[in-house]
Amino acid sequence: MTSRSFPFHSAIGISLWLLLLLSGGEVAQARTLAEVKAKGAISLCANPDALPYASENPDQPGFQIELARAIATGLGVSLELQWIKPRYRARLVNCDILMDSINDPELYEGKLLLSRPYNRTGVALGVGPSGKDIQRFSDLKKGQKVGVMVNSLTQIVLVQGGVTTSPYSFEADMLDDVAKGELFGAAASPATITWYARQHPESGIQAIPAYDHEPKLAWDVSVGMRKSDQALVEAVNNVLDGLLKDGTVTRVYAKYGVQQRMPVGTTQ
Repeated sequence: MTSRSFPFHSAIGISLWLLLLLSGGEVAQARTLAEVKAKGAISLCANPDALPYASENPDQPGFQIELARAIATGLGVSLELQWIKPRYRARLVNCDILMDSINDPELYEGKLLLSRPYNRTGVALGVGPSGKDIQRFSDLKKGQKVGVMVNSLTQIVLVQGGVTTSPYSFEADMLDDVAKGELFGAAASPATITWYARQHPESGIQAIPAYDHEPKLAWDVSVGMRKSDQALVEAVNNVLDGLLKDGTVTRVYAKYGVQQRMPVGTTQ
């Protein structure tokens, strides 16, 4: 079954998720490196029903949790999970880290410190077998309708580019309609598309990294630390360097059918 949980990972999902988590009143402050070490644990906020990103199923926890667990191990502590959905009062949850935070300090207005980026992602195009020759959004022909998240940046960018769009509330619903032939394509996160293709191999859906050719729809992701200290940032960076060099990050993504891509300007 494909989850219809709110997508923290989509462009609109990330914005609303962080708005809820960081806005209004007193925001619970994350622990410093010394406090994390003293406690022997670092905590992660995650969605309990958002594969391939995160899940409360211990046999298939999702790549965010597996990467966070590897970071915790590298820090010499355990990982605590705090399950949360946007409808809850997210800002009152005292988790230390958030995976897949967009690597743009200005976005968080000083409320989130960021690690070095560890993946390049964005808005991909999910298409069926008939779209195999498409490489970028501008390759779409007139009348080839593409599903987009309603009121999203993606919708604005594609409409301005002359693409025929249809608004949706959930990425999985777009992909269902691509599989049924009711849409030519779906503008969604590459992880969601590849996970859907794995769960529905008969659909023939594949993810085209169209964001490579549209800077407004591409970004790097980092570990977000909620008002922590620079010592924790540096410690997480050191761990991430090792996880990138030894291939752990790539292997974790691949376990869920996702291709890890190096951030702009970095090498392994």
